Amino acid sequence: MSEQDPITLTENSGALKGKTIFITGASRGIGRAIALKCAADGANIVIAAKSAEPHPKLPGTIHSVAAEVGEAGGRALALQVDVREEKQVADAMAAAADEFGGIDAVVNNAGAINLTNVESTPPKRYDLMQDINSRAVYLTAHLAIPYLKKSSNGHILSLSPPINLQPKWLGPFAPYALSKFGMTILSMGLAEELREAGVSVVTLWPRTLVATAAIEFAVGNREMFEQSRKPVIMADAAYEILKTENNALSGRQLIDEELLGERGVSDFTGYAHNPDNAGNLNVDLFLDP
Repeated sequence: MSEQDPITLTENSGALKGKTIFITGASRGIGRAIALKCAADGANIVIAAKSAEPHPKLPGTIHSVAAEVGEAGGRALALQVDVREEKQVADAMAAAADEFGGIDAVVNNAGAINLTNVESTPPKRYDLMQDINSRAVYLTAHLAIPYLKKSSNGHILSLSPPINLQPKWLGPFAPYALSKFGMTILSMGLAEELREAGVSVVTLWPRTLVATAAIEFAVGNREMFEQSRKPVIMADAAYEILKTENNALSGRQLIDEELLGERGVSDFTGYAHNPDNAGNLNVDLFLDP
């Protein structure tokens, strides 16, 4: 990891050594952090994202993360993928299986966010959120299930919130809420659909804001990083999920802080973007204080 990345607070056990993790939107932010955490455990990482060329404002491409994965100890396959396009996703999964011998986990991290109400949301933006958020969970699962059923410990992990239908969350930005809750509902259904096949399906959401481009450009501004945690907290939680066996977590709507607490983390100060402000963090969307 780069000098800007914190040291993770959970130990790597080697449980993912040789496992193949297919991560959407892994060119930066939380997806990149999950990729590097799993790579440090010896996993094969499929970096499936749109960013193949550098962005003027956003660091990270599929190729830069692939290099980091190699430095961390994993094997990487960088694939330019638009999760809205069935053929691109199908071809990427086939390439991943050819390269590494199969797929053991899919992490649905790619996302689109627009915090506007129905009146203020243009149809193109509405469609984008539904396609990249909830529809992508359906599409990646639909295409990955044949591979995951062959894994000894298959997982589908989607970054979406627990269902919370309070009006304060729906009134201001129902289109975005619909797309994220759709991810969770699909995951709940998939957990039951795949239970007998031994494929675990869970959702994961951060307790606090996470310092990513979405916070800087879509939710607020970079000053909000002071009330946020670093992406590595989600990476540590995702790692704990992906190494869990026997469907022990399947069907759960998990919160990063709660899961890590269950796994022995008691001091979360090191995850804060500014450790001096660790006691003054903003609770994330869809969660009640």
